[in-house]
Amino acid sequence: MNRFVQLWRTSTVRLTATFILIFVIFAIMLLAFIGWQSSVQIQRQQSDDIDREVRLFQRMDANQSIRALAFAVERISRQPGPGVYYLGDATGQYLLGNMTDVPPEVLITPGVYSFAYERSNPLAGSGLPDIRPPRSGYALVRSVELSNGLRLVVGRDVVERRGYSAIIIQSFMFGVLGIILFSLIAGGVTARRVLRRIDTIRDTSTKIMSGNLSERIPITKRQDEFDGLATNLNAMLDRIEALLQGLKEVTDNVAHDLKTPLTRLRNQAESALRDGASDQSRQAALETTIAESDRLIQTFNALLMIARAEAGAPSGAFSDVDVSAVVADVAELYGPVAEDEGIVVETAIAEGVHLRANRELIGQAMVNLLENAVKYAKPEGEGTGRINVGLRTDGGRVLIDVADNGPGIPEEDRKRVLERFVRLEKSRSETGSGLGLSLVDAVTRLHGGTFRIEDNAPGVRAVIDLPGA
Repeated sequence: MNRFVQLWRTSTVRLTATFILIFVIFAIMLLAFIGWQSSVQIQRQQSDDIDREVRLFQRMDANQSIRALAFAVERISRQPGPGVYYLGDATGQYLLGNMTDVPPEVLITPGVYSFAYERSNPLAGSGLPDIRPPRSGYALVRSVELSNGLRLVVGRDVVERRGYSAIIIQSFMFGVLGIILFSLIAGGVTARRVLRRIDTIRDTSTKIMSGNLSERIPITKRQDEFDGLATNLNAMLDRIEALLQGLKEVTDNVAHDLKTPLTRLRNQAESALRDGASDQSRQAALETTIAESDRLIQTFNALLMIARAEAGAPSGAFSDVDVSAVVADVAELYGPVAEDEGIVVETAIAEGVHLRANRELIGQAMVNLLENAVKYAKPEGEGTGRINVGLRTDGGRVLIDVADNGPGIPEEDRKRVLERFVRLEKSRSETGSGLGLSLVDAVTRLHGGTFRIEDNAPGVRAVIDLPGA
């Protein structure tokens, strides 16, 4: 009983029951209409047969002798079937036919009547033994007065018609029971299949909530709406698992990378408070503390900006942005900085390129790319460092690239450097937190694009690939 109540509370079972009810009501109405129409058609057919025979006898009365008419009535009344016939004289006295007793009003006033009667044995008067008793029935008749004064009654026994109606009603009842039984079976099978798929999703979510983030909803080969839902949920679970894994890695990296500067801060403060420390050493300790604090603030600012980008832009944060102007301004801003390092900055920026984007984040991504390029654009050995900043459109895409001719990044490390706090060994001597390229990647994904690092032979080409406006 509890199982039934639990099933009834589910929307699937209720919808299935509603469908079955509607289907059964419609089927009952359809069968009732068919039965009623069949009964009406049988009754109409009987009335048409009666009228046709009456017209036939009236033509015989007009064109032939009374003897021929009597012979025709006698012959047809002896045939088996539902037909009933009565031929009487002008006073209504029985002459011949298979019905001997007719109500007086039927003979007096022509018209259509129905009444109970006793049908005579069709073998009577034939000289054969009378082995069958008269049969009772109920007739629908039409009485007429012929031109010669005779009274003619022609009709049909409606008991047989009622037998047909009973057969129709019986078939109707069996049909309704069959429809209800079939609907219940079909509804039960449908509800069971739907509930089984829902239970699979529920069981998977229970396992995930218990801590097993690698669980996924099974997908069948039917490619139905449940498979579509499972595919979307699995993609969402993959994204959640990746975010949680990234959060764990970020937490570990933050704890590892911030431990050293915080330790230095504590040591500097401790040395400044040590007895015998000169004012000059205390001044140096405070300056070092401020510098370390600034680097920590920059690290946290970068983390907050990455978090903002990965969380998605709030409503109204995107607007029409002249990307050409943004890229040109950042390249112009870092031109003097690159010159001080002996690096040449060259630009190839297409004009009038507009995107629906966040100007601040696009600008910050360009700043990070150019800062990295200035740090690592110097070629190994002799030679002049070069940075190429480009902006172009290609097949409805907007491509922003920053290339240098420095030592480059090994192919196996090009995806790893996009992770937070990842710094390659050769960059350990440079200042930084390892968050620059992570921010660029987050900003690119926020705008629906992709960020990739390619080989510039020599050097590195960082490409921001964005969908066009």
